[in-house]
Amino acid sequence: MGKTEVERLHQSLGTHMSNIHETLQILDQKPVSSLQKVSWDEAIKIGEQVSKHATTAGMLFTEVQTEAKALEENMGVYFNALQGLLLLAYGSTVGAGPTLSSSIHASIKNVVDCSFKLWCECVSSYGSQKEEQKHAIPPLVGTVWDACSALKKTPATNITAMGREMTRVAVSIKDVLREMKELEPSPSDPTNEVSESDKGEGQAHGSGISDDDDNDNDLGKDLSPEEMKVAQLAIGVVSEVVNVVKELIRSITGLLKKGGLVEEKDGVESLEELLTLCRGVGVLVDELGACLYPPQEYSAIKKACEDISSRTDDMEKVLGSLNGSVEAFSQCCKSLKKALDLLVSEISNSTAADIEPQMQNLAVGN
Repeated sequence: MGKTEVERLHQSLGTHMSNIHETLQILDQKPVSSLQKVSWDEAIKIGEQVSKHATTAGMLFTEVQTEAKALEENMGVYFNALQGLLLLAYGSTVGAGPTLSSSIHASIKNVVDCSFKLWCECVSSYGSQKEEQKHAIPPLVGTVWDACSALKKTPATNITAMGREMTRVAVSIKDVLREMKELEPSPSDPTNEVSESDKGEGQAHGSGISDDDDNDNDLGKDLSPEEMKVAQLAIGVVSEVVNVVKELIRSITGLLKKGGLVEEKDGVESLEELLTLCRGVGVLVDELGACLYPPQEYSAIKKACEDISSRTDDMEKVLGSLNGSVEAFSQCCKSLKKALDLLVSEISNSTAADIEPQMQNLAVGN
C-alpha cells in the first residue's frame, strides 16, 4: 500500500465532508415559499440508499485486501446520496414551523454525524493490520442504519411535530405529579421516631447512617397538617393540568382531519403559540411542585396558580381560532379552574391564620 493512496483517501474524505457541511448550513435557512415542497417519504427513500451504501462500506473491510480505488468510489457514491438526502430534507421544510424544522434538522444531523464517524474510521483503518480497528467498522455501520431508520419516525407535518412536543410536556408534568404524591406529613406517632440515643447507638455499631443521609431521606416527609392539605390540593391541580394537556393533544390531533387548513401560515403560527403556552404551563407546574417543600412559599404558589389559569385561557382562545374541538377542552379548563380556586382559597386562609396572631401581638404591644 502506497502512502499516496492513504493521502488520496484522506483528501477525498475531507472534500466530501466539507461539501456536506456547506449543504447542512442550508437547513438552518428558511426556504422560500415559491420552492416546491418535497414529501418526507422521498427523504426516507434516499435514507435507505445511504444505509445500503454504509453496508457496502462495511463489507469492503471484511475482504482480505481492499483496493483504495474501490473504497474511494464507494465513498463518492455514499456522499452523493447523503448530499441528496440533505437537499430533499431542505425541500420538506417548505411551510414547516420552527418545531417541525427542528425535528427534521435533528434527524438529518444525526445521519451526517454517524456518516462522518463511519468514514473517518474507514479511512484511518485502511491498510491497518490491527484487528481492533477492523472490528470497529461494523458497529459504526449499525449506527448509520439506526440513524437512517429513525427518519421513518421523524414527524412529517407540523401537527405531528407539535403533538409530540406536547406529549413530552405531559410526561414531564406526570413526573412532577409523581414526586408530589411522595410528599408525606411529619410522623405524629412518637413510636415512629428514633431517639437520639438510638441513632447514636446505630452509628456506633457502624450502620453507616449519617445526619446528612437522614436529612436527604426525610426531605418532603415533614409537612405540617396545614402544609399537607396545601400539597394535596396542589396534587389535584396538577392532575387537572395533565387532563388539560391530554385534551389539547386530542384536539390538535383532530385537526388532522381538516388537512391543509392548519398547515397554512396562520395555522402553523397558532400551533406554535399553543406549544409555547403548553411548555409555559409545564414550567409553572415545576415551580409549583418546588414550592410545596417546607417551608411552603404561599405567595409563589398563588402566583403560579394565577399564571396557569391565564395560560389555559389563552390556549382556549387560540384553539378556537383553529376551529378545533373546544367543548371538551373547555370542560377540562373549568375543572382545572375549580381546583386552582380551592388551592388559592386554602392558601389565603392559611395566610390569614398566620397574620392574625401577629396583628394581636402588635395591638398588645401598642
